[in-house]
Amino acid sequence: MTLHAKAAVQAKKRPRRRFRRRKVSLFTEEKVLYIDYKNYRILREFVTERGKIMPRRITGNSAHHQRMLTTAIKRARYMALMAYTHR
Repeated sequence: MTLHAKAAVQAKKRPRRRFRRRKVSLFTEEKVLYIDYKNYRILREFVTERGKIMPRRITGNSAHHQRMLTTAIKRARYMALMAYTHR
């Protein structure tokens, strides 16, 4: 048996179990009804250092809050409260 075949057999024997902690949205915890684009300090937490909006699966936001967050970030960029890119 080759080395790769042995590893494949061993991988089939033991199932991998991963425990993921459920991500909780900041907006759900605080029961936010509207995300204000003028509060750029909160919006900065949901933007990468390169200027990209972080996805739902990383932030843990609900779909409703993620849509509001995206709109708020885009409005803040348009009003020059936030930068479009990292430079």
